[in-house]
Parts: sequence; C-alpha cells; structure tokens
Amino acid sequence: MSKIAFFCIHAHGHTNPTLGVVRELTARGHEVRYYSYDLFREKIEEAGAEFISCDAYDAELQPDPDAAARIGKDIAFSTHILVDITLAMDQTLCEDMRKFCPDCIVADSMAIWGKAAALKLHIPFVSSTTTFAFNKYSARIMQQSFGELLRMMISMPKINKDLKRLQDRGYPIRNIIDLMQSDPQTNTIIYTSRQFQPCAETFPDTYAFVGPSVRPVTTQITRTHDKLVYISMGTVNNDMLPFYRNCIAALADTDYQVILSVGDLADISALGSWPDNITVERHVDQIAVLAQADAFISHCGMNSVLSFLTGVTRSVCCAITSSISL
Repeated sequence: MSKIAFFCIHAHGHTNPTLGVVRELTARGHEVRYYSYDLFREKIEEAGAEFISCDAYDAELQPDPDAAARIGKDIAFSTHILVDITLAMDQTLCEDMRKFCPDCIVADSMAIWGKAAALKLHIPFVSSTTTFAFNKYSARIMQQSFGELLRMMISMPKINKDLKRLQDRGYPIRNIIDLMQSDPQTNTIIYTSRQFQPCAETFPDTYAFVGPSVRPVTTQITRTHDKLVYISMGTVNNDMLPFYRNCIAALADTDYQVILSVGDLADISALGSWPDNITVERHVDQIAVLAQADAFISHCGMNSVLSFLTGVTRSVCCAITSSISL
C-alpha cells in the first residue's frame, strides 16, 4: 500500500472536502499523514489519517478579517505570507518527507509549502483544488479588472523578491505560476463535477472532477416551526454585525425558526436581544442544519453551494452579499 502526505491551509472550506478522499484512502489500507492545524485534528484523525500540527508555522493565517480580505485581493501580500510559512517549515518538513518517504504529496492549491517540497525533493505531486479549476479559458470568464491587472503588474518586483527567497533555499521555482497554478501534466483533484466547472471541456484527463465530498448527517436538529431559515456567512469574513442585526429585525417573532451562525469574529453581545424563534450560535453542524432547512441565506462559499446542489439540503439557496439588507 502507498504512503501519502496531505497538506492544507487553515480553512474549513479547504479542509472539509478532502476528508472524504482521506477516509476512502485509509479504508483501502493506504497510510495517510495529514499536515494541518489543531482546529481540524479531531476530524482528520476521525478520517483515519495521522495528524501533524502546523500551528507553529501559520500565525499569520489565523482568521483575521482584514488579513483574510487582503489575502484574497493582494497577490504580493499573500505570496509573502505563503513564502514565509514555506521557509519556516523548510527544514522540518524536508526532514519529515525524507524519513516518511511518501509515494506522493497531495497539497491544497494554497498550501504552496506542500507543492514546493514535492518539487524540491522530486516527489510525485497531486494538487487539491477546492474551488474551480483555472486555465486560460476559464480565466476569461472570471476576468480580472484592469485595476487588478495593474496592481498585479506593480506587485511583480515584490513577488519576484519573495520567489528569490525560495530559490536561494533550493526550491526550483521559476515564477509565480509554478506555485499558484497546475500545469496540464499535474494530477489535480477538483471537488465538483464537470457539469459545474466553467469550460470543463478544456481540461485534460489529469484533472479528476470527483464531485462534492459531503459527509453524512450525524446529528439531529430539532425543528420548532414549520419552516427553518439558516443564515451563515462562512468561517472567514463573517464579522458582519449590521447584517446580522438586519436578519434578526426582519425575522423576529415570525412563523420561521431561524438559526444564525456568526463564527468566531463577531461580538454576539453587540447583537442585543432576540426572540425565541431565533437561535444565535458561533458554530453549528452545517450539514445537519442544511438537511432540515427550507431557506439558506449564505455568502455562497463552495462547500455550502455544493452541499445544496448534492441534495443534502432541500432548501432554497439565497446568494447575498454583506451590502444587501433584509
């Protein structure tokens, strides 16, 4: 049987889809070592993998709304952080890989330290992509604005300086594309279907569209009303007190049962009071709630959308943004 090393970033939306794959691999007798963060230890070990903590290397990527928003928009900023983490892990990770001798490394598309180690140590690499696959054809659909392209061009000297830091430590990285994108020869797992993927026909057979990896419902949600409304803005950019207040005001004392999941960033006490038909929690078992919900008000993260599309929920998925008021 094979030895497989998994790497992922500090994010529920990037970790959860991989667990079904890990569970299947370990069930078939493969040895899986999963490098992740203490927040996900229990679910990774439940999937059968050996858990290795990376918390000591990843302080900058803890859920901070300002940093998270900047990572998504500022490629120079995100590259600098990711290179910092890669270099911090360099010695320990390379020693681990030499001792473990994995048959392949599977790394999230953002966990560049996994890909970089595979390139440096000549270990077969598999990319784990929890959003859509990207190439020159799909990129045309999700075009960058002129301002975004200009900012990227201005940022290139900073990006190249960070890439030079990797090169100086023996990483065969030529450009930002080597880190951030998979070439057609790279085996790539996409956690959606070809039917949902833009320009799916342009991707070669090395791209495996394995479909959503959604675990079975393991807990029960008690319904107190005929209709259940679930509200969640995900686990990263969820410090949205005005929006939550609007939800409470609009749905208070109605015929709906409302479950509002606000995450770790919001100050729940600042929401004031709410009536009995509304429950406010930091976290809920989303799969269990979606199985009962009639309406889902969401930021439409990939995991949430795919749970809806696979029939885990019978709800109506409502795409909204923080600028929309109820």
